[in-house]
Amino acid sequence: MLDLAVIVVSYNVRDFLRDCLASVLVSGGGLAFETCVVDNGSTDGSAEMVASEFPAVRLVRAENRGYAAGNNLGLRAYGFGTQTPAARYALLLNPDTLIAPHALADLLAFLEARPQAGIAGPRLVREDGSLDKACRRGFPTPEVAFYRMSGLSSLFPKSRRFGRYNLTYLSPNLTTEVDSVVGACMLIRGQVLADVGLLDEQYFMYAEDLDLCYRAKERGWQVWYNAAVTVLHYKGQSSRQRSTFANVQFYKTMRLFHDKHFKARSSALTNGLIHASIGLLGGLAILRDWLRPAERRGVASAVPLDGRSAQR
Repeated sequence: MLDLAVIVVSYNVRDFLRDCLASVLVSGGGLAFETCVVDNGSTDGSAEMVASEFPAVRLVRAENRGYAAGNNLGLRAYGFGTQTPAARYALLLNPDTLIAPHALADLLAFLEARPQAGIAGPRLVREDGSLDKACRRGFPTPEVAFYRMSGLSSLFPKSRRFGRYNLTYLSPNLTTEVDSVVGACMLIRGQVLADVGLLDEQYFMYAEDLDLCYRAKERGWQVWYNAAVTVLHYKGQSSRQRSTFANVQFYKTMRLFHDKHFKARSSALTNGLIHASIGLLGGLAILRDWLRPAERRGVASAVPLDGRSAQR
């Protein structure tokens, strides 16, 4: 049995994908692992590059049915979601990341030492060295979403109450159990996927990682942020190519996550206010994006599900 299957879903980021795969190949530290690239209908020669330059990488050419669906194709190729997968762990990895030597081995060893830990993610940093805040999050409950949408989380980032979504009151150097880590680099124990199933394909892009962590924690699994492992995340390389579409999906996803997990336990007034706020913020985000220069367009990040605008 393999120790690890690395799943990379890619869309029109050939050069980033090349660098990502090269970094993955030297990061195993003796692990028995394979890498699978699911190409979501790229038109930039990404699939051809993988086939010619990385013949050991499993390549799946797919129509673009979204990030969750693409990852599920890769996961199913290794039997994840069943009781007999071909690997003990799965790593979901964005193609605009760079993995340090031994990072994969270190991430896996971290989960091995914690039997109740089902999912873990590293510290993700941006090009300027700053923390990618999406790498450790609290669930966007109606209360947490209100703090984020109202700006209270930005005004009081060190507050345990108002800073709960991005855990801004905690040091980035603190390894800790969290609600969710980000799918840009998410290590998942095979048994978790057998217990809760694969990613929910209702999410075309965004929040499928939050949803998976939510379902895992409902089944008693722990989710951990591992500050001892650092991964570089360029972020936003695919969503910029279709920024209006990405913004629409982003806000659609916000409503989907709320309705799936919180609508039934919230009042009609709360649900109405949340739906109205999402619609208003979504419209403003699209308008702001249209007014930006083309090179600065992308998904707005001032609202709760500001996870990863990379890769899609």
